[in-house]
Amino acid sequence: MTFLRAQADDASISLLIHVQPKASRTRLAGLHGEALKLCITSPPVDGKANAAVIKFFAKLFKIPKAAVAIAGGEASRDKRLILAGISAAQAEAVLRPLLAP
Repeated sequence: MTFLRAQADDASISLLIHVQPKASRTRLAGLHGEALKLCITSPPVDGKANAAVIKFFAKLFKIPKAAVAIAGGEASRDKRLILAGISAAQAEAVLRPLLAP
């Protein structure tokens, strides 16, 4: 999975995502280039979209919201997230069924 990278400590991962705000429902929508595409219902104003992204991934991986950080692209649709407390193998196990055709 090109959008998923293990961090040096192997206790956290980095995810590349592409966000589509103001969607009809919040969901993973496959890939957008080499990034994971996330559709969210929140508008991209006042940090609402970023908060929705953090909430979505915290719930998906069953980790606290504090363990999800936007490391790049706060004002962009293309973002890099750091998720602490989860390994690359655990993340693949969660994401693979969601991305299968």
